[in-house]
Amino acid sequence: MRVYFAPCGIGLGHVGRTVPIAKELLKEKAEVAFSTYRDGVRYIENENLPLMKAPPIGFQVNQDGSIDFRQTAVNPGPFVSSFTVLNQVNAEIRFIGGFGPDVVVSDSRVSSLLAARMLGVPRVCILNQFQVIIPRRKHHLSLARFADSVTLTLVGKMWTSGNTVIIPDFPQPYTISVGNLSIPKSYRKNIRLIGPILAVHPDELETEEELRRKLRLPADKPIVFAPISGSIKEKAFFTGILRKILLEFPEDYEVVMSLGYPGTDDRPERHGNVTIYKWITNRFEYLKACDVVIGRPGHGTITQAMCYGKPVILIPTPGHTEQINNAKQAQDLGVAKIIPQKELSRERLLRCVRQTLEGETPKRLKAIQKEVRECSGLRNAVEIIRAMVRN
Repeated sequence: MRVYFAPCGIGLGHVGRTVPIAKELLKEKAEVAFSTYRDGVRYIENENLPLMKAPPIGFQVNQDGSIDFRQTAVNPGPFVSSFTVLNQVNAEIRFIGGFGPDVVVSDSRVSSLLAARMLGVPRVCILNQFQVIIPRRKHHLSLARFADSVTLTLVGKMWTSGNTVIIPDFPQPYTISVGNLSIPKSYRKNIRLIGPILAVHPDELETEEELRRKLRLPADKPIVFAPISGSIKEKAFFTGILRKILLEFPEDYEVVMSLGYPGTDDRPERHGNVTIYKWITNRFEYLKACDVVIGRPGHGTITQAMCYGKPVILIPTPGHTEQINNAKQAQDLGVAKIIPQKELSRERLLRCVRQTLEGETPKRLKAIQKEVRECSGLRNAVEIIRAMVRN
């Protein structure tokens, strides 16, 4: 069995959920290859998996980490953007043709789906956002509405046409990406909710007490875990302000922060009660050992925290509609609190942490965790890929 993975390379969430699938298939003596770009390249290299570097594609970012829709539309502009997409499709045709896979697994990348379709290779599409939604700002309102209608028609067709689409999310009523999945009925036939894809299930790890001893974390203080996600440009501003705030947290708390740079020095910086890592290879151990998570409302961050029964404090990237929708759903489910980035301060964050730990959220999460613990997106994804190869 030969499986070709093509995850989006912006940030680490997409590559981070395809790698566990590839590793499961490798246990069955399958051959795998990856195609990605930008942030995803270092992650795959760090995992020592076969890699083909695709032409990069991305968007312009403001100083505060938000997406600059106007600059993205102007630079690189529609002509250069179209050329870049075509260049990526052309590269994918070469990569897929050279590897000769039985199935192509694309995570949020249209170019690999188009290339596989041209070559007649079966396709699995992993998604947690069906449609790119332009931020609703008054001076862009008409353009946003027009862009939404175009992308829903064109991109929606490309996601679903002849592809098996899997969404790595919980079934209702706990679906985190529900606000990003406005899928017309005509597209729903081949779409399945399979559950989150976890590299490490909570039951595979030691108890929280044993992990705290192993990780040299105090047993008598709340542990705050801040794993930073997102693309390098997008998270730079957020990392700076959050790091400064956490370094001022009182000694009553133990803080562990991961900056999210794979393949870098993993030696920690220690500042009193705050430990900062550039990269944590055993993030799931810290996730199980902690009491509360602070971070961006990426789909992976929220679903992983829910699987591990941990409350989250979410600071969405300004104007990032996917993150805003994820955060709102998590808050509505009673598993998270939201702090707008412009309102983020030491006092506000500290108050939010205290309210989270002293309120009903941890108890609520334990109940949800029991209900969703059998939703194995990893097992389901592997079974779907196997079935496609058999057929």
